[in-house]
Amino acid sequence: MNRRTSFLLAFPLAAAPGLAEASELAGVWARGDGKARVLVEQCGDDLCATNVWVRPGTRNERVGDTLVMDVDPVGPSRYEGRARDVRRGLTYSMEISLDGAAMETRGCILGKLICRSANWTSLN
Repeated sequence: MNRRTSFLLAFPLAAAPGLAEASELAGVWARGDGKARVLVEQCGDDLCATNVWVRPGTRNERVGDTLVMDVDPVGPSRYEGRARDVRRGLTYSMEISLDGAAMETRGCILGKLICRSANWTSLN
């Protein structure tokens, strides 16, 4: 699993009670390694994280790659749920924590046997 797939994002916003808080995830985020930027926005009943910039030479990532997430708030500035990588056809369990303009994401596969985390900074 690469760093792109570990992020990730897309969440229901105002579509369901209690999920309006997910709007704090919306906007443009830069990954901590400097290799990608994603736009998180509502897409239907979910949120989508779409690569809007990828550093040239970054393997396995493309501008336009989209992660569709169905996450719910589980505490202040914390979300959990599932995320689907549209291009790769993979589904991950997803955990997201926010702290001001910083975000940490953790994506797992195989019953949480293989996980990756990424740090993000808001560019809003």
